[in-house]
Amino acid sequence: MNTWVHALLKPEPVALMVLLVLLGSLIQGMKRGASGSARRLFFFIWQAAAVILSLLLAGRVAKWLSPLLKNRLIQSGIEVPQEQLGAWKQLWYTLVTSLRDFELLRLGVLFLISYLLLRMLLGWLEPLCGLLFQTLANSREDRGEGSEKLLSKTASRTTGAAIGTLLGAGRAFVIIAFLFVYVTVIPGGPLTESIRASAFYNKTADELLDPVAGDVLRRGPVFTEAVGVEFRRVLQRKYEVIDANVPEDIGQAAAAVTSKAKTDKDKARALYDWVGSRIAYDWDKADNYEQHGIWKEQTPVDTFNTRLGVCIDVARLYAVMGRSAGLEVRVVTGQGATGSGYGPHAWNEVRLADQGGIWIPLDATWASSGDWFNPDGFSRTHIRET
Repeated sequence: MNTWVHALLKPEPVALMVLLVLLGSLIQGMKRGASGSARRLFFFIWQAAAVILSLLLAGRVAKWLSPLLKNRLIQSGIEVPQEQLGAWKQLWYTLVTSLRDFELLRLGVLFLISYLLLRMLLGWLEPLCGLLFQTLANSREDRGEGSEKLLSKTASRTTGAAIGTLLGAGRAFVIIAFLFVYVTVIPGGPLTESIRASAFYNKTADELLDPVAGDVLRRGPVFTEAVGVEFRRVLQRKYEVIDANVPEDIGQAAAAVTSKAKTDKDKARALYDWVGSRIAYDWDKADNYEQHGIWKEQTPVDTFNTRLGVCIDVARLYAVMGRSAGLEVRVVTGQGATGSGYGPHAWNEVRLADQGGIWIPLDATWASSGDWFNPDGFSRTHIRET
């Protein structure tokens, strides 16, 4: 016990947060008195039990419903129409086909819906349980001629403070459990080093949490990566639905993408938005080159068909589509800012013939991180080769 107290009294953020929770709960308990604190503790335990029960049941329900929903969607024969779709139809076909084809998304959606319904159901029972608790408490007070009448105000506050401290310990445990999940699932996230440096956190995690949940949560980073992959697949499906009527030929696709553009800048911007959102960065190709020196050469047609590529592939595809749409485009190579320095990079420059022939820079590879269509200060992050 002394080691727990010693760890808690060390001046560091996690211990300070726990102390504040305990102190706040103690003060609340003193104000509420014995009966008010007991009622608060009852609802805290009820809500915690409701969350745990809902999570367990939602997992089972989602696992049971997932194959049934998949088969139902397959039997429905839903296919994306090869035509221009409105926003609501795009959303509908993206959702339905993604639920049909992506298991992790399907499980996640069913789990979330099941959990919310179960929590709603248990939420309806909460007032009834609270009423039952109050009835029992009043009955005990009547039999004892009222505990608040017999006990002095000081005794009631002391009892309330003790119950409040117990409630605070429960709240503190929930906080530590949340931090444990966060550090385990996202080991490189913000503040993880500060959390791991806490003696109180380490003692709680090592002795109480890790023996129970450690094996499950150590698979957290793998699950997080799987969620990231699934999200990218859903995002790609979204663009597949939007582009259902875009021709498979690069030249025809460029014409379709720029069909509503009136100026060269409008054309360049439309192609930037399309290429920047449709082509996913090929991390496997980049890692294979950086770690093993193996380079996978690909043509703009390969990039267009696979919707994957690194910066040079994106820049080459943009150039081909831009020229097909009547623009003068060049591929520029050099160094791009990485956050810790500069590394090899490629981007584009487009000539706006209807604006005096000026050249503007753009970087479709970086489109997902911001607007890199001729922004101010482009040259500070992009250094072209001489």
